[in-house]
Amino acid sequence: MGEDRLLATYLNDHLAGSTVGLELARRAAGSNRDNEYGRVLERIAEEIEEDRATLEKLMTDLGFGKDRVKVTLAWTGEKLGRLKLNGSVLSYSPLSRLEELELLSLGVEGKLLAWKVLEETLGEKSPVDLGELIRRARSQRRRLETLRLKAAAEAL
Repeated sequence: MGEDRLLATYLNDHLAGSTVGLELARRAAGSNRDNEYGRVLERIAEEIEEDRATLEKLMTDLGFGKDRVKVTLAWTGEKLGRLKLNGSVLSYSPLSRLEELELLSLGVEGKLLAWKVLEETLGEKSPVDLGELIRRARSQRRRLETLRLKAAAEAL
């Protein structure tokens, strides 16, 4: 019984993280809509949305509910995080892009680690294809790293 509670907490923690990641990905894609970053970020945002829906399905299939307070706090925290100064108070700056890409990279890395943990702990009992989710997270990480390095060269 305790293991189920811990797994439910773990999954809810990652659901909260995916809420932040999805909002950040959408914002980054929107802020870059008119440049070469936008197309890649839009696709990554779509994939993160699909991954989040898969995580919700996994939780439902395992009989775990969503911790709405945790998810709401994560969503609110992401909105408040937008208020930090980035060297340009009223506009999007090259540093904004770099920092968003770094945060997205960290989030995708966390998601990758979670999928690996679930693959190890659930194995064949998983109702979702964790191998495919791991492959997609690795692909997202590679694409973000390419953008991140380009953004760093432009910003710094």
